[in-house]
Amino acid sequence: MTLREKTAQLVGVWVGADADGEEVAPHQHEMEPPPDLDTLLPFGLGQLTRPFGTAPVDPALGALSLLRTQQRIAAANRFGIPALAHEECLAGFAAWGATAYPVPLSWGATFNPELVRTMAAAVGRDLRSVGVHQGLAPVLDVVRDARWGRVEETIGEDPYLVGTIATAYVQGLESAGIIATLKHFAGYSASRAGRNLAPVSMGPRERADVILPPFEMAVREGRPRSVMHAYTDTDGLPSAADRALLTGLLRDTWGFTGTVVADYFGIAFLHTLHGVAEDRSAAAALALESGVDIELPTVDTFGQPLFDAVVSGTAPERLIDRALRRVLVQKAELGLLDADWSPVPAALADADPSEPRALRGLVDLDRPANRALAAELAEQAVVLLRNDGLLPLGEPTRIALIGPNADEPTAVLGCYSFPVHVGSRHPDTPLGIGLPTLREALAAEFPGSELCTARGVTVDGEDTAGIAEAVRAAERADVVVLALGDRAGLFGRGTSGEGCDVASLDLPGRQGQLLDAVLDTGKPVVVTLLAGRPYALGRAVTEAAGIVQCFFPGEAGTEALAGVLSGRVNPSGRLPVSVPAHPGVQPSTYLAARLAQAGGVSSTDPTPAYGFGHGLGYSEFAWSGPEVREAETGTDGVFRLAFELRNTGPRAGTEVVQLYLHDPVATVVQPVQRLIGYRRIPLAAGAACRVELALPADLASFTGRDGRRIVEPGALELRISASSTDPRLTVPLRLTGRARALDHTRHLHPTVTVHDLPPAGTP
Repeated sequence: MTLREKTAQLVGVWVGADADGEEVAPHQHEMEPPPDLDTLLPFGLGQLTRPFGTAPVDPALGALSLLRTQQRIAAANRFGIPALAHEECLAGFAAWGATAYPVPLSWGATFNPELVRTMAAAVGRDLRSVGVHQGLAPVLDVVRDARWGRVEETIGEDPYLVGTIATAYVQGLESAGIIATLKHFAGYSASRAGRNLAPVSMGPRERADVILPPFEMAVREGRPRSVMHAYTDTDGLPSAADRALLTGLLRDTWGFTGTVVADYFGIAFLHTLHGVAEDRSAAAALALESGVDIELPTVDTFGQPLFDAVVSGTAPERLIDRALRRVLVQKAELGLLDADWSPVPAALADADPSEPRALRGLVDLDRPANRALAAELAEQAVVLLRNDGLLPLGEPTRIALIGPNADEPTAVLGCYSFPVHVGSRHPDTPLGIGLPTLREALAAEFPGSELCTARGVTVDGEDTAGIAEAVRAAERADVVVLALGDRAGLFGRGTSGEGCDVASLDLPGRQGQLLDAVLDTGKPVVVTLLAGRPYALGRAVTEAAGIVQCFFPGEAGTEALAGVLSGRVNPSGRLPVSVPAHPGVQPSTYLAARLAQAGGVSSTDPTPAYGFGHGLGYSEFAWSGPEVREAETGTDGVFRLAFELRNTGPRAGTEVVQLYLHDPVATVVQPVQRLIGYRRIPLAAGAACRVELALPADLASFTGRDGRRIVEPGALELRISASSTDPRLTVPLRLTGRARALDHTRHLHPTVTVHDLPPAGTP
């Protein structure tokens, strides 16, 4: 291959599928001028960027457009190599008409990796069916500051939860033949003050023990074939220029063999934003040497600038060959280099491409099975924060539904859902999927109740004129459902989403004023939140009859929420992020050392209103034991114990058992506690089970003074808990022997075995 042909395989072109099934057209966007395909394609092309996720297009016609484009690409270059097509799939396939699943923060709220794996496989099958090869998900960033706009895209504030859920997503996507892409590697979520793309101030131990473990777990257990570098710099070193991270750790230590792709325009940012490269040519050379293989979303620095860098000797051609080999191996694995390769995707296998009009409506990306799966995820992700006994509601005579999200279809969607991310720029195009509003869901759930709706305020506006009407509606009702939360958007066009960072965790706009006014009526108020991040809820924490938190729960979200209010759904979601008691205490997560806790040395109190892992249900559970078999073991041993769990309530329910480790004395400062395992356990009314735990000593490891991961001898405490703030059983443990160094092959999980027990009173 010539140098031009080699570099052509290392770039993408941002395109949009044609609505009539013709070839794709380069996407017009503000970051770069569109390339000339006639000039590019004779040399080949590495990737097609978001053919379905750029503009609304019928899925069948989009598949036809992609098919025809692939034929053109393969015919234009002398090796007959087609492009690899990638799409966003952060909350489902980001295409018009595709199922909108809950956002990743809701995945975390389910504490259910198996269900997330099933969802990801379904998403992958839909992607594959229309000719897509790679999905840009999941996000493994651990929340460090809830003011960051992209919290909705994360799985939570704990690295173990993030790692297990994200790994399940990777496994599901890859099982469908789709390349999963881990992002953002690494530290993006720790940007200063929660500002998007801000520098990261983080020491090596925080990076090693909080930020990196989810990626390590996903690489080891999920076997993803792609990783995306982060935009940010850590202590002055941008991720795209961090050879120790992208090559030394990721490849040489962890054994990753796939491709590293650039976050969109991230290589050019080495020149334009970070100032570590004098021009685009130097940026390209620096990123390539550090380990970036593919430039996305479109040809820029890896085009002429990289060509010039090789010609001038700035970038050795062997580095081009290294990246090219990875790209071609991946294309070979996908069958794109096979002699009998066909551009016809499964969805069009029996279709006649000569009749595009007849194809419209042929491909259904929101099938009943998808919708049922979205509903199951949404139901398991609803978190009941507070209940004074009013919930479930039964059949109120009059319900006042008040708030800015009472009658808004897209209130359940995050910023990377197609209707928000792309559809907002095409207001005359139908949404493509059914999105029942909360008003519609409540009307269906409570057919015998009179429902009165008043908006009161907008999500982020300053106008309070509608509050008086809302108060009158509340005063006439038996119960008030207050619909608060966010509007997803991009770069300041929403209250949550990429580039929608906030200065404090007050409810957006005048929603706090509306909340206070409705509480002042004295009516029972159930606060509901359709949001992308946690907010300080003020008086609701002590005065509301109930609080129900949903993190952008997707197309079935309002129905799941209504089901929890009626009691049709017994809530089992748990908080993946803490809910603050005060709006100005960020950055703050439950993973805090002693000095980060409340105390007399500071006038601010970071104690949350509801801690990580918190969530209520309509069942009660009794925890008994524990029975400890091995409370002392060597630094290479295993602790063994068991306890019993019984559903003492009148209906079936699910408890989420959470295991936290407390290390009272260590050679470096540790968080007061950290999650090392969890298990969802569904039990019928009156049923009981025995839960057996085997905890490898490796789970107590941390990064020591010399930068190596170690297990130290000494006392430990296991907290078997219902949440980070609700330990039910506490077990003292002890590690003996000498400190032991570990590597990336260490044990990452406890073994949790559940055995059913006979009903109470059975001999």
